[in-house]
Amino acid sequence: MGYFVFLLGSLAAIWFGLSGMTKPLILAFGAVSVILSAILAYRFDILDRESSPYARLPQLAAYWAWLVVEIFKANWIVIKACLRSNLDINPALVKVKTVCESDLAKTVFANSITLTPGTVSVAVEGDKILVHALYEEEAGPGAFDEMDRRSRLASDGRSKA
Repeated sequence: MGYFVFLLGSLAAIWFGLSGMTKPLILAFGAVSVILSAILAYRFDILDRESSPYARLPQLAAYWAWLVVEIFKANWIVIKACLRSNLDINPALVKVKTVCESDLAKTVFANSITLTPGTVSVAVEGDKILVHALYEEEAGPGAFDEMDRRSRLASDGRSKA
């Protein structure tokens, strides 16, 4: 029931934010469309943790704030590599094991790797993500453990398996 209520609130906020209409008739049409959409989502049985992640917005916001700091740190490494007179990069493809269980958590983790400069998620195969890294030593074992743990906590609500 909580997912249904969060879906109703989110749809109403998005509808009002995009339309900005305050006339009673238009508001009534908007309310009917929001309620109908939420009822259809409930009847199709598609309301779950992944389709309605609004309850975890505080955890996701905290994760994205942490990720912004990590992106700036990685930017510094890439900027230094670009400004050096010799190109001393050591690219590598590495497989990173993840503890994320849901597809949402795996997607958040893989996208976080790609957002971080110097690394790109190439493929997701089960519990492993193939990552192309600018520096092999920066993508060694344990390099993505903190990001994996935090993305799982933000997306799944659990920190350990």
